Amino acid sequence: MSEFVYLYRNGEKMSPEQMQQQMGRWVAWMKDLETKGALKNPGHPLERSGKVVSGSNRAVSDGLFAEAKDVIGGFTIVEARDVDHAVELTAGCPIFLVGGGVEVRPIMKM
Repeated sequence: MSEFVYLYRNGEKMSPEQMQQQMGRWVAWMKDLETKGALKNPGHPLERSGKVVSGSNRAVSDGLFAEAKDVIGGFTIVEARDVDHAVELTAGCPIFLVGGGVEVRPIMKM
């Protein structure tokens, strides 16, 4: 078994009522992953602000979070047999209901 990170990308803006319904879907999906023994870390949603540190001089900028077309909204860590199994486990992810996507990335073993 290997670990994979799910990076949740984009998604439509929602009303407070829609957000509450969507949160219920997230809770149910996370419980399903846990029942399957795949959930290693439920992760957290991410703020749309932050800093970017880059280059050898460690230049700091506010980043492009607010203007970016492809915003990462959160993450989760799962355990799966391989990347295909990790992709299979994304079935039912609520981000798909609001036009978003899941980037599935293997976590490198060090």
